[in-house]
Amino acid sequence: MNFYVSIFKNSQIGGISRYGESGAKVSGIPHGSVLTVTFTLDGQEFMALNGGPVYKFTPAISFYVKCETPQEIDTLWKKLSTDGTVLMELDKYPFSDKYGWLQDKYGLSWQLNLESGGQKITPLLMFVGNRNGKAEEAMNFYSSLFEDSRIISISRYRAGDGDIEGHINHGVFSLGRQEFMAMESSLNHLFTFTPAISFLVNCDIQAEIDHFWEKLTVGGEEVQCGWLIDKYGISWQIVPTVLGQMMLDKDARKTERVMQALLPMKKLDITILEQAYEK
Repeated sequence: MNFYVSIFKNSQIGGISRYGESGAKVSGIPHGSVLTVTFTLDGQEFMALNGGPVYKFTPAISFYVKCETPQEIDTLWKKLSTDGTVLMELDKYPFSDKYGWLQDKYGLSWQLNLESGGQKITPLLMFVGNRNGKAEEAMNFYSSLFEDSRIISISRYRAGDGDIEGHINHGVFSLGRQEFMAMESSLNHLFTFTPAISFLVNCDIQAEIDHFWEKLTVGGEEVQCGWLIDKYGISWQIVPTVLGQMMLDKDARKTERVMQALLPMKKLDITILEQAYEK
């Protein structure tokens, strides 16, 4: 987190929670180790989870960064590509005066583009393999679930573009105040979505948790501790807004009780978590 915060403007580390006895026992990660870290990069909120080596980052989800000047894109590219892997060289392309795609030294994928305006850092979902051709369906599905959501733009492959005509080569949509991008590729990519990157939905009331859990698990998979994998293979965490406050409490007894209550759950129950916290 220190690395990312150091290379983006208007960035800072927020709260840090640590593994208590129950979480350490289940995960095998030492007691007192960092569990989660919240941080912002150029105003965009992120959370990092120390989950061990079970899942790997893949280019199926990358972070698209709009860089306003050649100097900015060159500086970011140099820092992010050091000890990483270049997927597409930083260069001029038919669709951009300057663009590059890389995996950094931690395995996270970044797409840097010389472009101005709008959201600085945007998650980009790449639908490949048996999910190729599902991007537009997914965009419409997600937009139907969240208030104040819409499809902003869709660009499609044309004949001669080297992919399936009519499939999406670049789509933009918003869920609430958060913009996302999507693209498709019929090439033989040896990666897909994994839970290494998930999208966290903070819910103020139980009805919101119930709504998102019911809709997103259809055709997907329920996982422990508020996690789920939807029918497109994308992972979500559906959590009460108050959970973050609970887990950052300085009273270790409270956070331990909350963790003990949380671990057996799949869909999270705000009342049970609050009872454990206040016990």
